[in-house]
Amino acid sequence: MKLIIQIPCFNEEETLPVTLKEIPRTYEGVDEVEFLIIDDGSTDRTVEVAREHGVHHIVRFTNNKGLAEAFSAGLDASLRLGADIIVNTDGDNQYVGEDIARLIAPVVNGEADMVIGDRQIMTIAHFSFVKKMLQRLGSWVVRQLAGTETPDTTSGFRAFSREAAMRLNIISRYTYTLETVIQAGKKNIAMTHVPIRTNGVLRPSRLFKSIPAYIKRSMATIFRIYTLYEPLKMFVTTGSIFIGGGLIIGLRFLYFFIKNGTAGHIQSLILAAIALIIGFQMIMFGVLADLVSANRRLIEDALYRIRKGNLKSRDPEGPSTGHKA
Repeated sequence: MKLIIQIPCFNEEETLPVTLKEIPRTYEGVDEVEFLIIDDGSTDRTVEVAREHGVHHIVRFTNNKGLAEAFSAGLDASLRLGADIIVNTDGDNQYVGEDIARLIAPVVNGEADMVIGDRQIMTIAHFSFVKKMLQRLGSWVVRQLAGTETPDTTSGFRAFSREAAMRLNIISRYTYTLETVIQAGKKNIAMTHVPIRTNGVLRPSRLFKSIPAYIKRSMATIFRIYTLYEPLKMFVTTGSIFIGGGLIIGLRFLYFFIKNGTAGHIQSLILAAIALIIGFQMIMFGVLADLVSANRRLIEDALYRIRKGNLKSRDPEGPSTGHKA
């Protein structure tokens, strides 16, 4: 069984050596362990440092494309390199390397195809109270939408079986964490979580500049991905809100019409009609989107079969992911 540990990096010259040093090289049930660095357009010595520390494979982007694309390129390269298990960790040594053994155990034992490391957010000292609350709220929302029990949906410390990695398709350009959890839930990928530890902060987070910016982008990602996989529910729910509002306004007009006759409140009737029309249109859009979603599932299944059949013959560090180091 082959394990590839992938590390997306952007200017991690100083932190990457610490990360690599703390990751064990042997694991129970694993025959081969290799490291893959995805260099996301770094302008420092990240690539040279990776080579100096014995990294087996390097995929390079000519410019910074973002965490989501780096993660996706890593999965693709790892699959083509023959990985049976893929672990994703951060280049800033956020996660304790020794916990990889705990992370991959459910995959090695055939108990799950995707494992997420639970940082136990409330115990992290350097997280502010506001950040802890937002993390808990966000994870709860994702759990409700995805139908999963993952307590820490934003954790980037994850393990994937080969089968799970082949079924994931990253669409977001921002981050993969929320999207992959929702995808796993909707695609019925066997997923579990294990408690893991975190290290002290070596550098500030680069994923978002402020909490409001993080909330805005996370909400947009959740809305987009959930709509992609559950368009009928989303549009019917939205349409029902408009229809409900239209009915309430219409009943208000009817009340005053019966009480006072035809005089006045004609604006309510117009507003009610507009709301009902919008609501009905939203439901129709939902039906159409659901038909499109059915086609998307067929396309994803075809993509999975093509990917499965072609992986062995493709170059693991080809031009589709950047330039080779």
